[in-house]
Amino acid sequence: MTPDRGPGAVSAARLYRPLAPFVALERRLGEAALARGPVAAGLYEFLRFGVKQGWACLFGGLLVALLLATHLAYPAGAPLTRYDALVLAALAIQAGLLATGMETWAEARIILVFHVVGTVMELFKTAAGSWVYPEASWLRIGAVPLFSGFLYAAVGSYMARVWRLFDFRFTRHPSLPATLALSAAIYLNFFTHHYGPDLRLLLFAWTAWLFRGTVVHFKVWRVHRRMPLLVGFGLVTLFIWLAENLGTFANAWRYPNQAAGWAMVPFAKFGSWFLLMIVSYVLVSTQHRIAPPPEADEPLPAGVPQAAR
Repeated sequence: MTPDRGPGAVSAARLYRPLAPFVALERRLGEAALARGPVAAGLYEFLRFGVKQGWACLFGGLLVALLLATHLAYPAGAPLTRYDALVLAALAIQAGLLATGMETWAEARIILVFHVVGTVMELFKTAAGSWVYPEASWLRIGAVPLFSGFLYAAVGSYMARVWRLFDFRFTRHPSLPATLALSAAIYLNFFTHHYGPDLRLLLFAWTAWLFRGTVVHFKVWRVHRRMPLLVGFGLVTLFIWLAENLGTFANAWRYPNQAAGWAMVPFAKFGSWFLLMIVSYVLVSTQHRIAPPPEADEPLPAGVPQAAR
C-alpha cells in the first residue's frame, strides 16, 4: 500500500520499495474518491483496507498457495520429496522478498525467531502425538520437516507487517512485563498440559483481564479507526484457523481426527491458535514502541467537500 501520511506516520513506500511507483496513483485515486462524496470515500477506504491486509499476509499467503499447489500438482516419483521442495521454496520466497524490498530485514529477523520457537514446539507436539507429518522428507529434525517452522513464522511476519502498515497506536495497553509474563505462561502450558492440568481457561481469563480496556487505533487511510484489541485478536485467529484448514486439506500435516481422511480442523483448535497468536503479538510488540493515539489525523486537501470527511 502507498504511504500513510500524517503525524508520525511512516510511509509504507519507504519500507517496501516496490510500492514507491504507486504513490502518485494512489493519491489521485484517493482524491477522486473524496471528491465523489462519503459513499465513494468509504468504499475506497474499504478497498484500501483489503489491499493492506493482503500485503501484510504476503509471506503467509504465498506459503498457503505453495501448500495447495504442491498437493494438487507435485509430480509423483520426483527425486526431491514434496516436503523438502517446500523447504527450498520457502527459502527462495524469503530471499526473493528481501532482494526485491517486499520484505524488510527486521521482518526477516522476526521470521527467524518464530521459526525457532515454532520448531521447538513442533518437536514436542509431534512426539506427544498431537499431529503428524505423513510424508517422507530428508530436511527434518526428528519427525518435524523444516518447512513447518515457516508456518509459525508466517504469523509473526503478518504481525510485524500489519503493525507498520496500519500505524498501530494504543489506548490503555498493558505493560511489557505483564504481556511477557502472560506469553511465557501460554507457551509453557503448551508443553506442561501433557503432564498436568490444562490451564488454558485460566490463560483465556488472564488475557481478557489484561487487555480488557485496550483499544487499537489503526490507520487505513487518512484517519485512525478504533477497535478493542481483543476483537482484533479474535478476527486474526479466525483467519489463522481457516488457513490451517487449507493446510491440512493440502496434507501438509494431519490431526488424529483426520487419520481416515480430511475433515475440518476441530474448532477447539481456535482456542489454541488464539493463545499462540498472543505469544506472536507479544514477541512482535517487543520490536515496536507502544505509541499513543495521534492528536490529529491528516486534514482534507483544499477544495474537497467537507461531506467527504
